[in-house]
Amino acid sequence: MRCLALLAVAVAATTATAHADSKRCIAAELTPTADLQIVVWLEDSQGNFIDTLFVTQQTGTYGLGNRPGRFDFNSGPMWPYGRRVDTFPVWSHRNGQSFASVLYQNDPNEDPGYCSTLAPSDPQYAACGENDLSHETEQSSNEAHFCHPLLPTQFDVMSCPSQSFTDKGRFSTSPQYNTGYPPRADVIPTQPDSPSVAMYKAINPFDAVSQPTPVGGMDTSIPWAVPTTLPDGDYVVWVETAAESDFNDTYNQTSQPSPQGIAWSAYGVPTRGQPSIVYSVPISISSAMPTVGETTTYAGYGDPIGADGNIRPPDATITTDTPASGASRLQLVADGSDMYRLRVAASPDDPSAVPNAPDQLAATDVTGSSVTITFAAPSVGTTNETVSGYDVRVLANTPMDDDNFMSGTEITTKVTPAMPGAQQSIPLSGLLPLTDYWVGVRAYNGCDDDGPLAVIHITTADRTSGDVDACFVATAAYGSIMANDVELLRHFRDTWLQTNVVGELGVEAYYTFGPAIAGIIGESDLLRATARTALAPIVEKIHALPR
Repeated sequence: MRCLALLAVAVAATTATAHADSKRCIAAELTPTADLQIVVWLEDSQGNFIDTLFVTQQTGTYGLGNRPGRFDFNSGPMWPYGRRVDTFPVWSHRNGQSFASVLYQNDPNEDPGYCSTLAPSDPQYAACGENDLSHETEQSSNEAHFCHPLLPTQFDVMSCPSQSFTDKGRFSTSPQYNTGYPPRADVIPTQPDSPSVAMYKAINPFDAVSQPTPVGGMDTSIPWAVPTTLPDGDYVVWVETAAESDFNDTYNQTSQPSPQGIAWSAYGVPTRGQPSIVYSVPISISSAMPTVGETTTYAGYGDPIGADGNIRPPDATITTDTPASGASRLQLVADGSDMYRLRVAASPDDPSAVPNAPDQLAATDVTGSSVTITFAAPSVGTTNETVSGYDVRVLANTPMDDDNFMSGTEITTKVTPAMPGAQQSIPLSGLLPLTDYWVGVRAYNGCDDDGPLAVIHITTADRTSGDVDACFVATAAYGSIMANDVELLRHFRDTWLQTNVVGELGVEAYYTFGPAIAGIIGESDLLRATARTALAPIVEKIHALPR
């Protein structure tokens, strides 16, 4: 594809908002079972919601709880459809957020639950919008995360067997059906998508605290820097967990079957097992002294169909004696004579416990458009603790140091930091050929204390024959391959210019002369400013085009 690929690097982020002057920290410690969906949030002692500390990416970034299709759809590997409102019902009703429900573009019913209220014998049932797994080409765009639905016999496929196209949906226009689940934040709108899609990322506040699903059986620490505006006092940390196919005698494929009488019903399998399991730990936040709270038991469970945010008290319908199931989704951890499933530690910040600098920075696999950065993961202070995340930024044609690091382009793709000394890899793609780049990596701890900056200088290789995947002039003008207007121009090229003969000829000419022009522009701040001024009216007109 000729469009310059997005620069993709691995970075972890663990806080919704940076609070560099915060002097208090919270860390939730737990050991999850495999493939567990988790959300962590804080409330005051009166039950008032404070903030979301952590949510797994499938919900926070990829919109698992708010996407087209009925909630009780079957599931399968990377299944693309079905608003899983039963994933975190307690959190979604308590978090204070309100998002319009996402429906299929061709769904005539504004009520996202309408189809599930009809009996299979109802004449409207078979044609009901949210019952369908197959959608028109005119309403389906390229899918970069999920796969198309598969038959159970195909479940052993480790990745999407072929290119997938999905209906990204549209917003319901009826506020009474709003939800506390965000829409997905990973989609770049294209021509078949509804205008709603352009708003998905902008209104999703949880992408910043979304992380990959923790590795099953591994001790996991979820840190949070306490905002300076939050007073000392008594609080409660809540953890809600969800797992597909966590069956028992009460919740199983027989008691909660797949929808009946719908097309494509052979695809996927019913996976609605036991409902969300909730844990809680009271904790005192203090600027003067550390405190610790923990629990070995679950507080209750959420609504099996996600209809409300009430916590059902523990009862016999939830499995308590089977590892990795029900109340044991968080493993029982032994710390000496102490036992816990969830432990929360709150403490004043220790200014001496700052991360060390990433070590042994190196560049491998350097091409005209990509490079891989490797380094040894640092520790926190003199301990062997793992850092909480990395701030990674890139500057082109300008050496990077502490003074200009924050002016570099921030990279937000996430990865879980490795144990100290382990090698970490950061793949960068979409670079310009024969261009100098400075990549800076800085680690931070759970209180957002930054460690020293490590910088590596890279010069990309020459462009190989046929390698024309860059927006040369626009990138040189805006100084960053990830600038919003550069992405807009690439989208315009791919959606409008390369869909007709005249536009394609213009693109060919651009790739013939563009690199040479970009080289001149990139050398001069005055020429870069002039180029931005020249591109401004084009960008303005593109903004006005339907997308």
